[in-house]
Amino acid sequence: MTNQSAYTVLFSAGESSGDQHAANMFLELKQRCPSIRGIGMGGSKMRQAGIDVRYDSAGIGVIGLVEILKHYGEIRRALNLLKQIIRDEKPDLLVCVDYKEFNLKLARFAKSQGVKVLFYVSPQVWAWRPGRVVTYGKAIDMMAVIFPFETRYYEAENVPVRYVGHPSVDKVHPQGSRSEDFELFGLDPHRPVVGILPGSRGNEIKRILPVMLAAAASLAAQRPELQFVLPQADSISDAALAAHFVNTSLAVKVIKQQPYDVIQCCDAVMTTSGTASLEIALLGVPMVIVYRLAAFSYWLGKRLVKIPFIGLPNIIAGKTIVKELIQEQLTPENLAAEILQLLDDGDYRQNCLAALQAVKHQLGDGGGSKNMAQLALEMLGGA
Repeated sequence: MTNQSAYTVLFSAGESSGDQHAANMFLELKQRCPSIRGIGMGGSKMRQAGIDVRYDSAGIGVIGLVEILKHYGEIRRALNLLKQIIRDEKPDLLVCVDYKEFNLKLARFAKSQGVKVLFYVSPQVWAWRPGRVVTYGKAIDMMAVIFPFETRYYEAENVPVRYVGHPSVDKVHPQGSRSEDFELFGLDPHRPVVGILPGSRGNEIKRILPVMLAAAASLAAQRPELQFVLPQADSISDAALAAHFVNTSLAVKVIKQQPYDVIQCCDAVMTTSGTASLEIALLGVPMVIVYRLAAFSYWLGKRLVKIPFIGLPNIIAGKTIVKELIQEQLTPENLAAEILQLLDDGDYRQNCLAALQAVKHQLGDGGGSKNMAQLALEMLGGA
């Protein structure tokens, strides 16, 4: 507990997962230092945690060069606003949460203004360009990494780094039991459930949800007993989702606010690549990971990425434990076939479950938000 009366922490979170991580960290900070003040860019979770959100990031959480160019004006406005806040309000600490290129620019500016910078959720330098470690090292005071293997990349370049644990380990806990959730969601416990997780960004929904729904329609035709559920991300509006259900008679239960309870009801899940795939792994549910980018973004990415996987469970395992359907491989036929194999092939399913359990074990006991709060207070001089 610190005696300092009025620390101000500026948070910069550009995506749904970052919004959640920042919110959890701030709640832990408030417990240790009730007078601490949080301001910044983020979404609904940060607002609920008591952070004064000056810029809503819902419209700028995009991936891929083409998508970023389309939203360039809005992204630039957000960056300029946060720079203005740094100039005018001189926060005691900037916490950059993921959203790597945007936050690298902001971190550089903060350093030039004498503001300490804590980067939370390391850019995936091991996947893209290991040489970028030095670039980030010059812009930050501390890198907080969420996978144990990441520390060595920073230590090799003498960049201050600390492994804080993955925040998902702490937060991925259903509120009810599986049987309670079946009753709550009106699901039949005697019929298999397939989860549809199309992502938390608008451009992901546009590119990926139609394929998922086509696959689900194919599955429903082959296996009428299947039930389909879709946990709606907070960052996706009802209207954005509803537009995709206009021309389908497929029965899909769309459920808000309780993603982990929805996922634990599932026998298999089709999910967009990202944090969701790790959360599904922690819940021990077999899945297929999918992704699709604009053609040029994918072409560019193929030339930059240094690892053979995009799914976090596969990256952590160091091998393919979950099928990935990327770009042209992502078809309704391929997706439906993989879901059926996960449901019907006993050995295939068991191998997947065992591998997911090993990933969960590798991530350890959690405590990420608590560790982040402690690290922030150390940097503020109040530990």
